[in-house]
Amino acid sequence: MTPEILLVMGVLAFAVLLFIFEWVRVDVVGIIMMVLLPLLGLVTPKQAISGLSSNAVVSIIAVIIIGAGLDKTGVMNSLARVILKFAGKSETRIMALIAGTVSIISGFMQNIGAAALFLPAAKRIGNQTGVPIGRLLMPMGFCAIIGGCLTLVGSSPLILLNDLMVVGGKHYEPFGMFGVTPIGLALLVAALIYFMLLGRFILPNQDVAENSGPMSELLSNTYGGIGSLYELHVPENWECDHDLMGLELRPIYFSTVVAIARERGKNHKIAPDALEKILPGDHLAVVGPIEFVQAMAAEYGWDLKEDLETFAEELSPNNAGIMEGLITPRSELVGMTLRELGIRKRFQVSPMAIFRGEKLFISGLTDITLESGDALLLHGRWEMFHMLKDRPDFVFTEEVKGEILRADKAKLALMWLAVSLVMILGLHIQLSIALLTGALGMILTKVLSIDEAYQSVDWMTVFLLGGLIPLGMAFENTGAAKYIADTIMAALGHPSSLILLTVIGALTSFFTLVASNVGATVLLVPLSMNMALNAGVDPRIAALTVAVAASNTFVLPTHQVNALIMRPGGYKTIDYVRAGTGMTILYMAVMIFAIMTLY
Repeated sequence: MTPEILLVMGVLAFAVLLFIFEWVRVDVVGIIMMVLLPLLGLVTPKQAISGLSSNAVVSIIAVIIIGAGLDKTGVMNSLARVILKFAGKSETRIMALIAGTVSIISGFMQNIGAAALFLPAAKRIGNQTGVPIGRLLMPMGFCAIIGGCLTLVGSSPLILLNDLMVVGGKHYEPFGMFGVTPIGLALLVAALIYFMLLGRFILPNQDVAENSGPMSELLSNTYGGIGSLYELHVPENWECDHDLMGLELRPIYFSTVVAIARERGKNHKIAPDALEKILPGDHLAVVGPIEFVQAMAAEYGWDLKEDLETFAEELSPNNAGIMEGLITPRSELVGMTLRELGIRKRFQVSPMAIFRGEKLFISGLTDITLESGDALLLHGRWEMFHMLKDRPDFVFTEEVKGEILRADKAKLALMWLAVSLVMILGLHIQLSIALLTGALGMILTKVLSIDEAYQSVDWMTVFLLGGLIPLGMAFENTGAAKYIADTIMAALGHPSSLILLTVIGALTSFFTLVASNVGATVLLVPLSMNMALNAGVDPRIAALTVAVAASNTFVLPTHQVNALIMRPGGYKTIDYVRAGTGMTILYMAVMIFAIMTLY
């Protein structure tokens, strides 16, 4: 063992300790490697920074921007709506549809993005169907991780794979975009069957208490009596000439009509004016205390729905809610009443209450003269609140949720995704250039602004990758990878392909749990390829085993996706151990079987 090998092994041990104990953030670990390796003479300065310009890093940046463009235009939400229509009330079907959809999306964008996108939808379905959210989020998270193995751009290890398949200066034939798909499909089917059969035994039963109403927990503590959001249907035999003001729903029932849908739900009016009349066949969205809403429905003969139906998407927590806005000294609202202002027609928001000093007003709001410092409780769509926050009239006490979607750009976003895929599959253009073309197209056609593109990129991942790639080069330069391979081979003797791939998969899975999947891939691909050459096994298959096994990370909440769902699902580490142990063993068995059978 040469001094250089000892030195690079020491650097590896140092990096692993940094990952495990988190003395510094993971991206700082990458920067430390970029600086430390050339100072120790283990790589050249050019090699040290070459990771930032590698095909893998540029591809990851482009994929994130493309995913952000699809999200910004509402494409992903539209797909979610279509899928969730077929979920029904069956827990197994709900779980399978959500997990399966997330996994497919995860094959084309970062798994953390796919999981985060479906998290609100999964929580809403859990609330509506009574299925504990803890029984939905873990299958969704695990399948999001597995979905990264459906394509070569689905996860960072697979994006890195082709760049790392170099041994002794020889570049091996790269895998195609869908070269890994058969393995990914086998893993996905196995995971879904695993949760369908064993989910009731391995998933936690407890639900997570959440505020399912339109207000945040903070606002509920102040305005708890305001109530929640309900849907009412006006029967066809309804007869009344009074408008909303004449019905006096607010003074009598402490309830506010925040939306009306008529013409069989085709015509929606958000924040209807007080002079609006309720017509036969209308669907009403009402905010109020449940006991008063029930009394109102009984009085007028309206049907109270169990859940939101007509307004399920438009007024869902993803798209609408209640905000508290403080009137500023410079506001044009000071000295005016809400009636004079025409707040519903002008801003498309419905006033729920006015808080002034120690007094809370919940009726007669339209005739109260507004003063500086008044707190207005308003219901509306997030897009309207985003517009209001840029005006000098209000200062909101909480961050406005949601964002203004560019639905008119959805076709352009899909077009640029298709352009990238055609360039990769049909024209065989390098992955980074093809994906960068799609990302650039979205920027030039204003699907995203350049600033939004920069903000969407996870720069922590970029610098982590940029720093760990030269660490893999150092292992190759110093001969450390070959030395470790020779040592393990000497211990194994002359293993069969099955034993070799199993050892490689187990080693990668262990590294992935205690470090990052990117780090495990960068370090173990050269090692496994050298081991394969010594054993007479195809080194490309050994490298593929590492890249796929790098997603076998279920036993601990160390993966980004597992960390994302931990708090919303109310999970503890033992929950991951219980569900993840069997998943890890199944993943390994299916992966080895698929590789041995298909490759």
